[in-house]
Amino acid sequence: MQTSRERIQDDLNRLAVEEAERPYIREAGIDALHRLIPVAQRDSGQSLTVGRFLLSLYNGNAYPFPLTRLRGLDTSLWNDCMTVLRMDRRPEQEVHEYIEGGHAIWEQLKKDWASRQN
Repeated sequence: MQTSRERIQDDLNRLAVEEAERPYIREAGIDALHRLIPVAQRDSGQSLTVGRFLLSLYNGNAYPFPLTRLRGLDTSLWNDCMTVLRMDRRPEQEVHEYIEGGHAIWEQLKKDWASRQN
């Protein structure tokens, strides 16, 4: 059985590993965003799902997203969503700020997908 000191040390070690991985997580997340945004800007069932997913990361209260919608995505899109979600788990900035012109892109996503049903 671990002592309190050992548990604390284990927690600190896990945090150190997470912190060391952050640059790689950020880079992978930004790359995934660059692949997801063009999908969200089209007009298909997967576009709706990706668009609503991205809006939910932007503001989950205003744009709720049922996670079961992710089941309908192709594997590569699902993986990209998980990669972006991992990056956004401990955000360094708002999700739209990782992308050049992100504010305008998310404004258009709101117009395209905010009123559409999940």
